Amino acid sequence: MSQVEQSAIDSAMAKIIDPELGRPITDLKLIDRLSVTGGSVDLEFHLTAPFCPPMFALKIASDIKAGLMSVPGVTSAKVTLRGHYLADAVNKQVNKPLPTQP
Repeated sequence: MSQVEQSAIDSAMAKIIDPELGRPITDLKLIDRLSVTGGSVDLEFHLTAPFCPPMFALKIASDIKAGLMSVPGVTSAKVTLRGHYLADAVNKQVNKPLPTQP
């Protein structure tokens, strides 16, 4: 199994755009913590406002998860939104297991 490259994660996260501001989440410094253990990535982030519209909060979280999973070597990703009034619901939705194939 290949090692996950930090530069690949950084590149993937730079492609995630805040839909309200039209700027990358990396430019806005929205990522609070990132850890990589083997192929598992754990990322915590916040939004520009605690009452950001829920559809944007879920979009950004989903885009982050998809971006992380697109990085070579990443086998799992946990995305955690902090400081948003619906953080628990967003986190539950974005991190729910994929259905298993029969």
